[in-house]
Amino acid sequence: MDLYVTNPGPIDQSVLYDQDKHVSSAVWEGQERGALRCHEHTSKLDQWALTQKQLDLVHKAGFGYLRLIPAISLDNPLISALVERWRRETNTFHLNVGEMTVTLEDVAYLIGLAIDGEPVMGVTYTMCDTICERLLGKAPDHGSTSGGMVKLSWLKESFSHCPEDATMEEIERRTRAYLLYLVGSTIFSTTTGNKVPVMYLPLFEDFDQASKYAWGAAALSFLYRALGNASLKSQSTVSGCLTLLQCWSYYHLDIGRPRLNQDSIHVSFPLVLKWKGKQSGPTANRDLIFYRKALDSLKPSDVEWLPYINIDCRIIPEDIKRSLFLGRSKTMLICFDKAERHLPDRCLRQYGLCQSIPEDVQRWERKSRGVDGGVDLSGKMELELNEWLDRRLNIVEGDEGVDESEYMQWYMKITRRFVGRLIPLSSEFQRMHAALRDIALLADTVSTQGMDSQQTESVTRIRYIVHECLRDQVGTSMLASSIPQVEHGKRIRGKEMIRRKSNGKRRRKDDPVQCHAATEGDQSQLCSAAVEIDYSQLCLTDAEVDDLQLCHAGGDGVDAQLHTTIGVDGTLICHPTDEIDDDDDDTETCIGITGVDPEVCHAHAVIKGEDQAVPDSSLKTSEDVEQHNDYSIVV
Repeated sequence: MDLYVTNPGPIDQSVLYDQDKHVSSAVWEGQERGALRCHEHTSKLDQWALTQKQLDLVHKAGFGYLRLIPAISLDNPLISALVERWRRETNTFHLNVGEMTVTLEDVAYLIGLAIDGEPVMGVTYTMCDTICERLLGKAPDHGSTSGGMVKLSWLKESFSHCPEDATMEEIERRTRAYLLYLVGSTIFSTTTGNKVPVMYLPLFEDFDQASKYAWGAAALSFLYRALGNASLKSQSTVSGCLTLLQCWSYYHLDIGRPRLNQDSIHVSFPLVLKWKGKQSGPTANRDLIFYRKALDSLKPSDVEWLPYINIDCRIIPEDIKRSLFLGRSKTMLICFDKAERHLPDRCLRQYGLCQSIPEDVQRWERKSRGVDGGVDLSGKMELELNEWLDRRLNIVEGDEGVDESEYMQWYMKITRRFVGRLIPLSSEFQRMHAALRDIALLADTVSTQGMDSQQTESVTRIRYIVHECLRDQVGTSMLASSIPQVEHGKRIRGKEMIRRKSNGKRRRKDDPVQCHAATEGDQSQLCSAAVEIDYSQLCLTDAEVDDLQLCHAGGDGVDAQLHTTIGVDGTLICHPTDEIDDDDDDTETCIGITGVDPEVCHAHAVIKGEDQAVPDSSLKTSEDVEQHNDYSIVV
């Protein structure tokens, strides 16, 4: 059997040391969170009516190309599946073909922002009034602010139309408001709704100075942080420049890539514009499960390592061309308090280089700095700033003599190979029960005649262990059959796991019996019960457990009984102690334990309702289980 059927990795946890916190751990255990809520607020950008003077200022500030990017419909399931593959320990996607990531080179090509320049950093704010009054000429009303953030809707309503006779000061103010709106709805979109921090606003005070910042590096740092947060199993949202992420996937992975109705030969800059306009292609059943399975089975032929190699270089602006070498810089990306590592040495094939085993990633603590207003972060992030200043000195190079097979052997040990299970959890559960029944049958029927005392003791020990396992999983198997497996990205919450269709009163949390029933017409398709048994009152001393039986017998009428018995020497040891009445049901379910003094057992539940008879026989082997329906309870 393939090791990864039961162990998806990592086998060596020296790299992915936060696996327990990662969403893939929850998915493997059957805990689906569904598709993430994707936060990007680009739908109303086209409602800003910019004058030519404003457009000139936007271009001067370095946002002329970002402004051209239209609102692209986000594929939430695709983005969610990519997030499941993102690892914040390495800031890369861990795929079956190796690691990949969104690089500084991708940012430059796709959205046209500067990846070289001064770090995007400044003073933090917890209030909006003063800075907005100074740079916008107007302070937001109380309902339009939240701490140091202002609503995007207020910016649009107040500054989206510039009068024809506006003074230059008024034009600059309205342009600053637009730039704040632009970055807050695209590269720095947050999960807080339609708000943007005003700490970016002072960086637009001087439009010439604004163009000297590395906005592309800041956008990538923000995206890395957002992906890292969203990859934790406790999260349900993702933010950042998701248009960049989705279009990066379109260029690099042949998964979910739409077919374009337009001629894509004549590509414009920035390259995100390739996906502008109407798109066609199959969309049915492209949910999170579809994309997860596609990424789990990703083949080398599905990957485009060098998607920009055939792009007409004449459409690339000269300043972008001059900075592309920094796409291979191993450095620290900075966006105010967010500092994230850029590690191109882990994705050398994206630069046309041979991939070798990368260096260990130095662990760094992700801190949330500058929560107080008026804090200048440059004094708190000296190490990160120095690393960015040395970005030109840390350009990674490849080794042509590298054997990539050695890298892949190493990589398969340190990565998470699968997110979803190859075999559904429900099937694994039944197979496990069937295997335990097979072992129990063999152990119970093997003859100890002629064995020495040590061999006899070993056989007895095997019998005891396997029957203990079967006994302990009686309640587990029943409960598992009553909880439907989530196979289509639907999130199940705790209080939704067990539902009743009857109109009877709700049982208290501490009641010993739980039932999940689904009825259709006159016949019940499924009735399962999870029974709490006080094993401290049940003493299995040296007695030998001969058999565990499950029988479901019923008559032709509406009254039927389901008996589960654990036998020792065939003596019934259980009598009824509890009963639950539901007005709509007439089925009796009896849980019994046999073979011990009747006084030590008190697990019995009676539930009334309709059911159909099942032959009074026990399921002995895995073959029996395979022939039974999906709702069988194997004990």
